[in-house]
Amino acid sequence: MSKLTVLEFAKMKAERVPIAMLTAYDATFARLVDAAGIDIVLVGDSLGMVIQGHDSTIPVTVDDIVYHTRAVARAVKRAHIVADMPFGSYQAACEDGIRNASRLIKDGAAESVKVEGGGELAPFVRAATRAGIPVMGHLGLTPQSVHQLGGYRVQGREEAAAARIVDDARALEDAGVYAIVLEAVPRELARRVTLAVGVPTIGIGAGPDCDGQVLVIYDLLG
Repeated sequence: MSKLTVLEFAKMKAERVPIAMLTAYDATFARLVDAAGIDIVLVGDSLGMVIQGHDSTIPVTVDDIVYHTRAVARAVKRAHIVADMPFGSYQAACEDGIRNASRLIKDGAAESVKVEGGGELAPFVRAATRAGIPVMGHLGLTPQSVHQLGGYRVQGREEAAAARIVDDARALEDAGVYAIVLEAVPRELARRVTLAVGVPTIGIGAGPDCDGQVLVIYDLLG
């Protein structure tokens, strides 16, 4: 059984093969998710809420993500493993981001990292990809910015906000991301972004027109 790589996801978009993505935080669930044929396993900072019992993802640390990613990696044979970069681990400077992303790859055995934010992250994305670290983007509702956004609300309802998200998606693609998560945006905007970029879009609460879908496994299980 061969491992899925970031190159295959571009091919899946081109061939209109839906991409299936689920979270996992331990070896047992990771083994089940992998056996079910899921394409991407996300070790999300959502673990702060569903594992640790916090009311947001903000308290999660790099050490937390490394620990859980290592557990997941022991069980996964086929799916690609992407690890969230937690709040504060990449926003201050590219050097900090590269150092922390490298830990997730080297110590956590992740195969790529995911970051939340738009065009302002382009310098980090470029630096990471130059360093050999694949990066997934995340636009729309970005849980690490929950205080700035005023809560967990649908984003991009108004044209100006929607246009910014489209511009951010293009900026992230130009910087080198291999895929973009779109969370809690209107269906029409998700479709607009999906058509505007050449990399796969993966929706969560963004309608059926993205190139793939992602869910937190505990939400899937009710």
